[in-house]
Amino acid sequence: MSTQTGMKAKLAIVVPCYNEQEVFPICRSTLCDVIKDLAGKGKISEDSFVLFVNDGSTDSTRELMNEAAQSSNNVWAISLTKNCGHQSALLAGLMEARKYADVTVSIDADLQDDVKVIEEMLDRFAEGCDIVYGVRSGRKTDSFMKRSTAQLYYRLLEKLGVKSVYNHADFRLMSRRALDELARYKESNLYLRGLIPQLGFKTASVYYERKERMAGESKYPFSKMLNLAINGITSFSTRPIKMVMHLGFFVMLVCFAAAIYAFVSYFNNDVERGWTSVILSIWFLGGVQLISFGIVGEYIGRIYTEVKGRPLYCIEEFISHGEENRDVREKE
Repeated sequence: MSTQTGMKAKLAIVVPCYNEQEVFPICRSTLCDVIKDLAGKGKISEDSFVLFVNDGSTDSTRELMNEAAQSSNNVWAISLTKNCGHQSALLAGLMEARKYADVTVSIDADLQDDVKVIEEMLDRFAEGCDIVYGVRSGRKTDSFMKRSTAQLYYRLLEKLGVKSVYNHADFRLMSRRALDELARYKESNLYLRGLIPQLGFKTASVYYERKERMAGESKYPFSKMLNLAINGITSFSTRPIKMVMHLGFFVMLVCFAAAIYAFVSYFNNDVERGWTSVILSIWFLGGVQLISFGIVGEYIGRIYTEVKGRPLYCIEEFISHGEENRDVREKE
């Protein structure tokens, strides 16, 4: 594999980390071995590196990262000033990596994604693909509930017109020019899984079996997964608002039919006094209104976040080539 100048491509493996002290030693060793193996095969240059991004960890993750970066030229470390969330931390790593590498691969620190397919990703890159998605061939390791909700969510995205790759998370390869194009997107409500397919470059997919987490606990609880799912819908589709309008018309038709029934019953002297129908109507209409206000409010809140234009992250510390750079860097 080579760049246009005939030199071997320089690879950066970007790994966002939040409280990953248990799994970090395994992750570092595994990914450094991947770099060494691929360089030995002539697939990448020997100065390729693993870039760890500390997303405001409260355990010893930062210390472990810094120690690794200071002792190895193939390990770089970035620390954000606070916890910004997985998507922002990942974006921070990608934006920094593109300044030094020809191609990047993003992967989570738990290494549930199969590092062996990175070589296949690089082969697709050599064939001219700017984006290569790592796609799960199945969901055997997931619980029934997680598997069912994930499949339902992907179907929902498709119905709402959101372009995404089924069973793909954030394990992907991106060329420098793809990242340069991604840098032009200034969205605050990040959903990279939906944003990257919009770039329009030549893409490919590689398939793998997802493994169990090697150590530690998942840093993606249900609340974060739910927030990411909402981001995926509201950032790329306005159909929920249209659905609210359609629901409003439907309720009006139901009320109109109920009014006709009430008048007919009145003139036929077939009216029973009671509160059940009134209470049910009030609760139904009240529930519809609250849901409608909630959906519209969600969009308004996200517009509010976008127009402020605040940076998604701020870099406090950057260690590369065993040298420390404490200059605070902000997203361009």
